[in-house]
Amino acid sequence: MVETGLKYEIVFYGEVIKVDSIKRTYTFKIIELFKGKYNSQFITQKYSGNCSIIPSIKQLWIVYASFNDDKTIKLSGCSPSTGFKPYGSDSMPSPPEIHISQKIEDQIKSLTFYVWNLSSENRNLQDWIYQLEQLRIYKTLENQKSEKEKTESKVESYSKYIIISLIVNILLFLSLLFVILKKKNFAK
Repeated sequence: MVETGLKYEIVFYGEVIKVDSIKRTYTFKIIELFKGKYNSQFITQKYSGNCSIIPSIKQLWIVYASFNDDKTIKLSGCSPSTGFKPYGSDSMPSPPEIHISQKIEDQIKSLTFYVWNLSSENRNLQDWIYQLEQLRIYKTLENQKSEKEKTESKVESYSKYIIISLIVNILLFLSLLFVILKKKNFAK
């Protein structure tokens, strides 16, 4: 999922802090940016059609998105973007309440659904945490690569200065040698 998600322009871990169902916009607070350049702590998603993800409840998300022309983002249903709760929304019905007056068979069905729901939430949570850790590893490796490139660039620049300095020193030495030999020849 992470490998697929890193093909998108911006990748971050954030929290849905505002839901505007009339304008169909959803505002995220960026907690940790893994890929992309964005200068604000807040970013807005615009609903852009049937394939758009709708983060309708305020919760934590791992977002893989593309930019719109107006610097908002679009979350595709094809991206591995996911909320902390299963399926990233409140579309899962809550298990029915168990009443003592229900038949045992109904209670077993209810408990079965409840266990299935908990199992689904547990799998989602495991996947979510795994993605977050993989993104942090990716970010660390990218930072290390960037630091290595900066160091190599500094070494390369330093090497150029040393070579130029050596050439200048050789020229000065040859000029000095030439002046000394000219004085010796002039003195004869």
